[in-house]
Amino acid sequence: MAYEDSPIGILLVNLGTPQAPTKQALRPYLREFLSDQRVIDYPRWLWYPILHGIILNVRPKKSAAAYASVWTNEGSPLFVYSQNLAAKLQAHLEQTWDQPVKVVLAMRYGQPSIAKGLAELRDAGSRRFLILPMYPQYSVTTVGTIFDVVFDELKRWEWMPEIRTVHEYCRHPLYIQAIADSVRAHWAQHGELGSSDKLIYSMHGVPARYTRKGDPYECQCKDTGELLSAELGLRDDQWQLTFQSRFGPEPWLQPYTDETLKQLGANGIGRIDILCPGFAADCLETLEEINVENRHYFLGAGGKEFHYIPALNDSQAHVTLMAAIATEQTQGWLSVVAHA
Repeated sequence: MAYEDSPIGILLVNLGTPQAPTKQALRPYLREFLSDQRVIDYPRWLWYPILHGIILNVRPKKSAAAYASVWTNEGSPLFVYSQNLAAKLQAHLEQTWDQPVKVVLAMRYGQPSIAKGLAELRDAGSRRFLILPMYPQYSVTTVGTIFDVVFDELKRWEWMPEIRTVHEYCRHPLYIQAIADSVRAHWAQHGELGSSDKLIYSMHGVPARYTRKGDPYECQCKDTGELLSAELGLRDDQWQLTFQSRFGPEPWLQPYTDETLKQLGANGIGRIDILCPGFAADCLETLEEINVENRHYFLGAGGKEFHYIPALNDSQAHVTLMAAIATEQTQGWLSVVAHA
């Protein structure tokens, strides 16, 4: 196969998921996830006794019950949506590019692994790889750790491919449009917000000190919230950015989603519409933490109406967005300009 005729390889990467909603499957998944020093940057001598002595003996059972509550017949929602998106992106690019392409899904934790995905691209004949993390906002804890694993794996290869990486797409016009359109579709079904109602953007949190260390994640989350609200024509008092999923005793990015919803319910806010723009696919953190746990907090505090707006998942708008990013990032690799 001539070099110029070899397929462009696209590695679509998401967080990962256990293989099953069981204590036995959760333990190795959580061990890999929570052993990542990009995620938990405490000294190993301090962290490993806590991880192996307490967390891995307690959390798998609790997490398994939560995963079981959102599990589908096809498997983990995050995996199913991500796999469907990869297949649809492959089909879309085959129709719109005059260049061969191979799209492969990988997970940072669990299976299919990044190493397996890279090998699949290589075995398909590709020598030009685009690494496309499914994270609109960059954080060292998400996108950064994906790049770590990619380049650590490629150190073992004799023939290194050309590599391009997508760091973030939090301001991409098609991303903002796709999220805003999903909100508009929700409003068309349930009615627009009243004068005292609120739209909440709940982002996954990270320790606050990561921002001080130089992680741009907090700023990029704020950019996304402001761009979405401008696109939707919202007043400043109609929307709020919050952060969920904090873990451990140290301060994380604030305001916290759970505490915000409790306070809004107690303050007489009748209706909350909430979405999670940082999650490309619905998962435990959106389907259980937001739509079950945080729904309970809001309604239990006195709120009257709670609506969760789903992630983009494997929608056509998401396919169009990912195709646009891939086309933009592979200019100079494409033998001809891609079709519109």
